[in-house]
Amino acid sequence: MTALSNATAFRLARPLRQQTSVIFSSPHSGRDYPQAFLDASPLVPLALRSSEDAYIDRLFARAPLFGAPLLCATAPRAYIDLNRGADELDPAVVADVPRGAHNPRIASGLGVIPRVVAGGRAIYHGKIPRDEAQARIDAHWHPWHKALQGLIDDTHATFGEAILIDCHSMPHEAIAAHMRPGQELPQVVLGDRFGAAAARAVVDQVEAIFTKAGFRVARNSPFAGAYISQAYGHPVSNKHVVQVEIDRSLYLDERKVEPLPNFSAFCQRINRVVGELAAIGRQALPIAAE
Repeated sequence: MTALSNATAFRLARPLRQQTSVIFSSPHSGRDYPQAFLDASPLVPLALRSSEDAYIDRLFARAPLFGAPLLCATAPRAYIDLNRGADELDPAVVADVPRGAHNPRIASGLGVIPRVVAGGRAIYHGKIPRDEAQARIDAHWHPWHKALQGLIDDTHATFGEAILIDCHSMPHEAIAAHMRPGQELPQVVLGDRFGAAAARAVVDQVEAIFTKAGFRVARNSPFAGAYISQAYGHPVSNKHVVQVEIDRSLYLDERKVEPLPNFSAFCQRINRVVGELAAIGRQALPIAAE
């Protein structure tokens, strides 16, 4: 396994030889909080961390051992959201941004520069300068997406397909809020934008793997996929994106943002899932050079 990194934007762990068309990414597990950002926010660090997909990078860390690359963010989601478009700027938090057409993500405070964390708590006292927002986008968003695009293009050129498993976690209360009273809650939600981001056959295989591992699985509700799924999923070109959301309460003390005592055992459970997910892409043979 080899590890590559951009100084600020990402960590990329590659296998010595990529053996599968499956790629793993974790855009929301970054936890490198700039001190200036912490100093400027009225929120305590623990509150800012409520937006993290905390430790998802550790859950999927062994992907390279199965021949699949793993791309992880370093910056936290409260600082910049890599699962948004670079133009999804919120005029309520970034100065000198004109109001545009209604965007539900921006309206809820979850643009590329988020305005709020969990519970609607404001990250800033007021607005940040436009040039500061652009500096974050230049330092984090563009390098991350350039790396992801490169992985997808190289994988597709080698195997004739690319399958991105976009790894996330979901607050337990967010799942409960979207379910009917008495309804059994899913532990894993797979998002394929209702078929727009991945072929049904691919999602069927992903669902079967999580179900076999003992997880209750749902599709597209309450999370169908966001910018990464929309931008990179193109099933007719054999480019598939499946967003995977895992209930944080299965492995995390959500109040303290700390792994539960069962974290190592849960990692082993997910590791078996990762191995089977990687195996999906071994069915695509590398394309021989002319």
